[in-house]
Amino acid sequence: MRRLFGSVRARATLGATLVVAVALVAAGAAVLLSLKSNLMGEAGTRAERSARAVAAELAAGTPYGKLSGLDGDDGPVQVIAEKKRVVAVSEDLEKISGTDSDRVKPAPSVAPRGDDDDDSDDHEESLEPGEIAGESTFRNGSATIDGETEDYRFAAVEVETHDRGRLKVYAGAALAAEHGAVQSATTVMLIGFPLLLGVVAGVTWLVTRRALRPVEGIRSEMAAITASEDLARRVPEPQTHDEVARLARTTNETLAALETSVERQRRFVADASHELRSPIASLRTQLEVAAAHPELLDLDGAVEDTVRLQRLAADLLLLARLDAGERLGDAKVDLAGLAREEAEGRTGVTVDAEPVNVAGSRGQLGRVLANLLDNAQRHARSAVTVSVRREGDLAVLGVADDGDGVPEADRERIFERFVRLDAARSRDDGGAGLGLAIARDVAVRHGGTLTAGQGPAGGALFELRLPLA
Repeated sequence: MRRLFGSVRARATLGATLVVAVALVAAGAAVLLSLKSNLMGEAGTRAERSARAVAAELAAGTPYGKLSGLDGDDGPVQVIAEKKRVVAVSEDLEKISGTDSDRVKPAPSVAPRGDDDDDSDDHEESLEPGEIAGESTFRNGSATIDGETEDYRFAAVEVETHDRGRLKVYAGAALAAEHGAVQSATTVMLIGFPLLLGVVAGVTWLVTRRALRPVEGIRSEMAAITASEDLARRVPEPQTHDEVARLARTTNETLAALETSVERQRRFVADASHELRSPIASLRTQLEVAAAHPELLDLDGAVEDTVRLQRLAADLLLLARLDAGERLGDAKVDLAGLAREEAEGRTGVTVDAEPVNVAGSRGQLGRVLANLLDNAQRHARSAVTVSVRREGDLAVLGVADDGDGVPEADRERIFERFVRLDAARSRDDGGAGLGLAIARDVAVRHGGTLTAGQGPAGGALFELRLPLA
């Protein structure tokens, strides 16, 4: 059973069919009850009309034998006097139920006795001689006329006569047509409802299959992408504006972001391997030369290459920690004090800072400032200026130099990893091209931004914007 309804299409079909089935059963029951009530009301109206016609003849003094309603054409009629004594019945009436008496033969006349009037009703409607009661009562019963038994709706009407006292007239209307109509409606529903449910189930199955066909296309394409590891492929996008189309577009956006990330990692690994290979090769060459000719050992060069390797390894490790989402913490950092600490001991660096606190990692923010100062000193002619100020709810740290500046076309590219502009192509002087990339990653991790522009002295201006603590 679980496997049978394991698909969305099967569950949707079952759910829709059950909902329609419940609605049909409720609607069918309401229709049958309403139909039965209406037909019963019509039968009661016919019976009341017959009863009042007989009551009118009795009020006019018509003898029992000459009552026109006793011919049995409109249904059984029974006239009952006081003491539940039957005084007149329809022709050919053999049996009756549902009235005050089941007698089908008129009883002999008996003089009334005042002390035996046990059947008097203190709540009977007061009527004048010749007056017919305004209200009628209704009952269901049966009667046998000329050997045929049927169900009837009986109406009872009281009439006060001039010489025969109070009489109660019972007239019945056959319920055979009503029962037939209800049975016919029930039969139609029992036949039509299953057919309608079958149509609903079939239409739901087909519509759901058509609606879910793009989903199956997305699933199969994703399976193919996973098997081939080709992230350049994309899932088909249906030409609609529904949830499935939005799912396809989101999936393609995810694949594009994943492809970009994987490609970035590949370039990162390739660039890192290339950057590591140069100092390692240089260091190996120097060691091999020193092993063969100790007098030619360039100790300063070996130390320099080792330091480069150490710095590059530290940068790569920090980038890996940033990519892994290292927890930053929420400590308060005095940005002005941090700027003064990093500028201390550096030649040509001036600090103009106001006290501003931000939240984050003091070590990582110090690394950002150190990278920016290293970059500024490498390109400055004589002076580097560090400023810290408050702008609204942001803290702004600026590092400006008086060098040649950064061309506008390269002001975003310089934040990419392993990117060095022409003026800084030398690995000895320009580094590995990771300083600015690390600085921007740290800024983004702290909820801020790092941008490059033109400084007041015409050189480069790097501005770090962070939310205030």
